[in-house]
Amino acid sequence: MNTKPIRRPTIAVTIGNTAIGGDNPIRVQSMTTTNTNDTVACVEQAIRIITAGGELVRLTTQGTREAENLKNIKAELNRRGYHTPLVADVHFNANVADVAAQYVEKVRINPGNYVDPARTFKKQEYTDEEYRQELAKIEERLIPFINICKEHHTAVRIGVNHGSLSDRIRNRYGDTPAGIVESCMEFLRIFRRHDFNNVVISIKASNTVVMVQSVRLLVSAMDREDMHYPLHLGVTEAGEGEDGRIKSALGIGALLTEGIGDTIRVSLSEEPENEIPVARKLVELTDSLPLPLQEDGDGEHMWIAGDTLHLYLHAANTDELQLKAAMAAGSLLIDRRATNLVIHTPLLSSEQAQALADAILQAARIKFTKTEYISCPGCGRTLYDLQTTIARIKKATSHLVGVKIAIMGCIVNGPGEMADADYGYVGAGPKRVSLYRGKECVEKNIPEDDAVDHLLHLIESDAANALKQVQP
Repeated sequence: MNTKPIRRPTIAVTIGNTAIGGDNPIRVQSMTTTNTNDTVACVEQAIRIITAGGELVRLTTQGTREAENLKNIKAELNRRGYHTPLVADVHFNANVADVAAQYVEKVRINPGNYVDPARTFKKQEYTDEEYRQELAKIEERLIPFINICKEHHTAVRIGVNHGSLSDRIRNRYGDTPAGIVESCMEFLRIFRRHDFNNVVISIKASNTVVMVQSVRLLVSAMDREDMHYPLHLGVTEAGEGEDGRIKSALGIGALLTEGIGDTIRVSLSEEPENEIPVARKLVELTDSLPLPLQEDGDGEHMWIAGDTLHLYLHAANTDELQLKAAMAAGSLLIDRRATNLVIHTPLLSSEQAQALADAILQAARIKFTKTEYISCPGCGRTLYDLQTTIARIKKATSHLVGVKIAIMGCIVNGPGEMADADYGYVGAGPKRVSLYRGKECVEKNIPEDDAVDHLLHLIESDAANALKQVQP
């Protein structure tokens, strides 16, 4: 069996009582789904995450009121004997990041909406001078935040999401891994110029291929500029159940088996404590991957014949098998060294093995054999009952093979992540939903009780119109 892959060397970053990167273990984390103004609910959910094994707990922090309440949440956790680092998740309002940095151990900021205005997907040409001026605005606004973080020994996560790239980046670099990476590097260069290195980086996408390619490209870009910051890995909006676990295992696992990654989060549309055992299992399985590439043998191995990857696997149970198979196949499928998959295991019948292989091929964006759901894990911004809604939409649309449906709790990543979806169901306000066809909003502020029916009507109408166009 192959030995554990050598991890890419990174500097160690201190986040409260936890260190990430360097020679430290790969850390696992999750995020609360409760209202950050509700101290008791946040504390109780954080404790469930910590009890499950979470080593950092992130909370959405959409306004100054929520940022101020982080102080109360932290105090109550400490009073109960819990000292796990807290992370504030900030979008759209740089002032909120300044406040949060005074109370918690780490603040996540998103380059796509830290200073740049909310994306509109409009075409706009920037001259080189105009582009430099925009970067100067970002640096000017970051300096006070950096100084606050220095004063309070607060770490920062620069968290780039494919779904929330600014119009400025999209117009200069396109909706590409290169644009995702440059969005990150712009901020990294500013932090380094101001001698602040207590930084963790993440690049996420709901598309596993985009996520893996972007992280690899970021590693190369950082190496060229002699940067060695720890990397946080995750497939955003992975979904729930078996599909969410397989998609996460394939994307995160592909990188872990290449020695990339210092902390991970498995984003599931479930209770957040459910994410922790999956993340821990991915870290554990990294010790036995990648599998040896050989034509035959009695132990676990893999073999490529033509375009077909054969995996020969053992596992303690089917849940572990799903994760191990997705991790083992990840890099080879993402790089298209194979475009077909056969799983050999005593744990599954041939039909079950084929179903698992099909699910992994769909997660790798190679072969679609069922409806594709892109659903966020939810957070304090979520504006409707996410888990119930996902169940309703799945029940009504599971027959639509190959159709991609995004189910998003709010607008932070919604319209952007729907670049990879045919239809989007996005929280627009309390118990209000807007529907999208691709990136285009086609119906706004529908009452939650009616929104699923409106989505089905939209899909059926489009299908009927498409049929009319092909008929003679």
